[in-house]
Amino acid sequence: MAAEIVNPRSESGTEGAPEELFDPAFALHRGGKMAIQATVPVRDKDDLSLAYTPGVAKVCTAIAEQPDLVHEYTWKSQVVAVVTDGTAVLGLGDIGPEASLPVMEGKAILFKQFGGVDAVPIALATTDTDEIVDTVVRLAPSFGGVNLEDISAPRCFEIERKLQERLDIPVFHDDQHGTAIVTLAALRNAAKLTGRTLGDLRAVISGAGAAGVAIAKFLLEAGIGDVCVADRKGVVSSDREDLTDVKREIAGLTNKAGLSGSLETALAGADVFIGVSGGTVPEAAVASMAKDAFVFAMANPNPEVHPDVAHKYAAVVATGRSDYPNQINNVLAFPGIFAGALQVRASRITEGMKIAAADAIAGVVGDALAADCVIPSPFDDRVAPAVAAAVAAAARAEGVARR
Repeated sequence: MAAEIVNPRSESGTEGAPEELFDPAFALHRGGKMAIQATVPVRDKDDLSLAYTPGVAKVCTAIAEQPDLVHEYTWKSQVVAVVTDGTAVLGLGDIGPEASLPVMEGKAILFKQFGGVDAVPIALATTDTDEIVDTVVRLAPSFGGVNLEDISAPRCFEIERKLQERLDIPVFHDDQHGTAIVTLAALRNAAKLTGRTLGDLRAVISGAGAAGVAIAKFLLEAGIGDVCVADRKGVVSSDREDLTDVKREIAGLTNKAGLSGSLETALAGADVFIGVSGGTVPEAAVASMAKDAFVFAMANPNPEVHPDVAHKYAAVVATGRSDYPNQINNVLAFPGIFAGALQVRASRITEGMKIAAADAIAGVVGDALAADCVIPSPFDDRVAPAVAAAVAAAARAEGVARR
């Protein structure tokens, strides 16, 4: 079976073959979705002598003498490593490095398509935190930034932290920060639409993994009124004795209202539901939320609250799906963020740069703001340039830009 899938268009041996062999997804992925392409000609011996030996030796020597020249005479400052260990791939979970490659290739082409940033997929055959960190540190001289992708929590938090401590290039775990940035952008516009500010809102987040923890911290940084996080066992509160270190930290930062018990209990009177966990929230719990509530049910393919149910009670509804309005899609954030960071050779991506990115995404909506348009389309070509400009300006303001 595996041999047949590798070549789904083969005319031989297809009689009685499973219908999946002819699925267009296999046809699109055959041979991969990306390639390396030269940006200079190699047409004759003169071109060859400049692009390779002996001409290349002059450039190598210059870089050896002045290391910063690497940014001018190689692609380093224009390329991102997309790094995974394959442990938390989309909704598929721990499927391993090889099986993660189609997603990493997809991420790389999104970088190029939406942000003009070159990216290289790197799937690592280890799940050990220190081995991942050491490997990426050794690879770092080839790249201007590192996008961590689909690495399971809680290891993803430590991996990102350790890498940023050891590297002087941006390290960005998109499952955390990309989701948080786009969520904040949508939330700002939803609040504006209903005559409120972020500080007026109490949010409940379903999910205490990478995205849920990052969203909670980021909303607090941005000035939300209150937020609590719930996992499978209920509200993450300080009185629980089963918390991991990460959840214990979140319990100490969130939940000013002192809530405990179930997610459903926490939703009573809440202004915002943010779902990044899967599962199903009972309709009665959604009905108990405050007037003009917002429901951001982002699990794929099945939102925690079906949009038809959410629209009965909420003023604004968003999902992670492309077939409903208000898609919370990370592609609105990461291409422009890296484009801006690379443009100024930022040493890291700060909280201020992330907030600037969220504000830029929200600002693109402009006069089109409506209940079914609190966030731009991923295909709005104004988004990435606006985000890149805002991130670059914030990097300069915060002193992490080097040009």
